[in-house]
Amino acid sequence: MRLTMYTDFSLRILLYLGAKAQSELSTIQEIAEAYHISKNHLMKVSHELGKAGYIETVRGRGGGIRLASAPEAINIGEVIRRMEDDFHLVECFNPAGNSCPIAPVCGLKGVLGRALQAYLQVLGEYTLQDLLANKHELQGLLQPGENLQPLI
Repeated sequence: MRLTMYTDFSLRILLYLGAKAQSELSTIQEIAEAYHISKNHLMKVSHELGKAGYIETVRGRGGGIRLASAPEAINIGEVIRRMEDDFHLVECFNPAGNSCPIAPVCGLKGVLGRALQAYLQVLGEYTLQDLLANKHELQGLLQPGENLQPLI
């Protein structure tokens, strides 16, 4: 299973904000610099995180974003389910686009379905707080640098 870049960036934003003091505001620009990724990508992702209630946005001069709730209240499995478009591991998982002739009798769909459920179950056992056990090391690695070019 591979998560989309959108979900990856969602988790990165949450980790960045979780590594900061809960009340401290961060900007999309500083997050983009810290991860060396496109500000435009992060703007779209942060908008969706805000709509989902994971982050708060403070507008205006001196504004920015921060976590909307404590890290222990943010379930990683829920974030991934919310941010992913679909979990169609193979063609037959998508009834609208399935043209596989053996789909009605294939045993692979059941096996992959069980594997997907196990994957999501494990992710659901963790919160953002669990991923911040090394908060001080994260803070050190996420210091925005100078003259960094986005990788994407």
